[in-house]
Amino acid sequence: MDVVCSSLPSPRSRSSAAILPRKPTALSFSSSFQFQGFVVDRKQSSSSIQTAAVRHLVGSVTKTQGLRFAVVVARFNEIVTKPLLEGALDTFRKYSVNEEDIDVVWVPGSFEIGIVAERLGKSRNYHAILCIGAVIRGDTTHYDAVANSVASGVLSAGLNSGVPCIFGVLTCENMDQALNRAGGKSGNKGAECALTAVS
Repeated sequence: MDVVCSSLPSPRSRSSAAILPRKPTALSFSSSFQFQGFVVDRKQSSSSIQTAAVRHLVGSVTKTQGLRFAVVVARFNEIVTKPLLEGALDTFRKYSVNEEDIDVVWVPGSFEIGIVAERLGKSRNYHAILCIGAVIRGDTTHYDAVANSVASGVLSAGLNSGVPCIFGVLTCENMDQALNRAGGKSGNKGAECALTAVS
């Protein structure tokens, strides 16, 4: 039996994504079945499904001309957030993002990142927003409340603005873990965020 279906149209995006051409795909099944939403032609003796392949959007890290980025950085734990910011800016330079296409906005702490990121996203001036901060566990449950609120805030900022908000807030057990992720032996998470934004 032959089953024919087509792929859904994809929404248009302002990001630097390349669309790969569609290729038809055949799937074979050895027994009869009912597949909701598809037209099954029982006249054919062949057991295959013909589908148009799903479009794959692949980010490009070679074309950054015209892309604009915002970076929201928490001042609290600046010993950690400043190297994260430097890693992000260095990655943007490596991928030829113009300095005038990057805006850095400092906020008091990680808790405030989400609301500022959402406002920047809604301005429609940026292709992506990096959210950089560091929440380090202390002796109280304050860490859990802040870490959860920051994650939720950044997610909401992206959903409500329609602009990707990249989560670059470290949530660490101690200062050593945070410093290791801010350019130490575990790399620089700010640089990784910038690469994600460019992609």
